[in-house]
Amino acid sequence: MYAFTYHRPTTVRQAANLLAKHPEAKLLAGGHSLIPVMKLRLASPSAIIDMNHVEGMSGVEVKGRSVVIGAMTRHFEVAASQTLKDVMPALAGVPGSIGDPHVRHRGTIGGSIANNDPNADYPAAVLGLGATIITNKRRILADDFFTGMFSTALEPEEIITKINFPVAKKSAYQKFKHPASGFALVGVFVSKRGSDIRVAVTGAGSNGVFRVPQFEEALKKRFAPKSIEGIAVSPDGLNTDIHASAEYRAHLIGVLAKRALAAA
Repeated sequence: MYAFTYHRPTTVRQAANLLAKHPEAKLLAGGHSLIPVMKLRLASPSAIIDMNHVEGMSGVEVKGRSVVIGAMTRHFEVAASQTLKDVMPALAGVPGSIGDPHVRHRGTIGGSIANNDPNADYPAAVLGLGATIITNKRRILADDFFTGMFSTALEPEEIITKINFPVAKKSAYQKFKHPASGFALVGVFVSKRGSDIRVAVTGAGSNGVFRVPQFEEALKKRFAPKSIEGIAVSPDGLNTDIHASAEYRAHLIGVLAKRALAAA
C-alpha cells in the first residue's frame, strides 16, 4: 500500500468535513472492495475515513409501510433481522448468499450500494423494490441512483446514511451464483406493490443493475411466471466473460425471473 492518513470520525458531519478537507479520501465501511485494490496498488487514496465508529448508522426499523436500514448495517444483521423477516422476507434473504460468513460479518449494505459492483446482490433489491437512498444531503430514488458500472449519483462529500425500502405485497430474489466468490452471474429481484411492478437484474448488464420493462409490462396483467413465457431478453448490452456468454445470461434472466415470480 501507499502511505495514507487514517481518520476515525464518530458523526456523519465529521466524516463529511473530512471528505471536504481531503478530496482524494475514501470512506471505509466493510473494506472488501477498497482494501484489496489498495493492497494491489490500484488505488492510492490520500486518506481513509473509517465509518465503523460513526453513531446511529446501523439497524433495521419498520416505519409505517417502509423498512429503513442503516447504511452501516452488516449483511448478517439484515439476514438475521426477525423484524425484516416478518415484514419482507425476500429482502432479508438477499444478504444470506453474499460471499461467506467472514464477508457477511464485515460487509455493509451502504458500502455495497455505494460501490455498485455489477455483480453485487443489494443493487437488485434496491432497484427491484424502488427504494430511496438517503444521504447526508438529500434523498435519491433508486432509478436515479445507479448510473453505470461502479458508478452512482453520489456527489463528493455525500455519504449514504440509510436506505428506505417500501414494503412490497409480493417480492422474491433468485440468483445463479459463482461457486467460489458467491457473486451473482445473474440475479433477479421481482416485486409487486400496488400497480408498481418491478423486475431488476444484477450480474448480467455491462452497465450494472437494470430493469426489464418488457417483463414488467407483461406482469401488469398477472403477476405470475406464465405471464413472461415467450418473452426473450436480448443479449445486447449483457456481459460476456469466462463464466458465461451474453446469450447464456439472457437465458438465465428469464429462468430466474420465473423462479422468483413463483417464489413471490
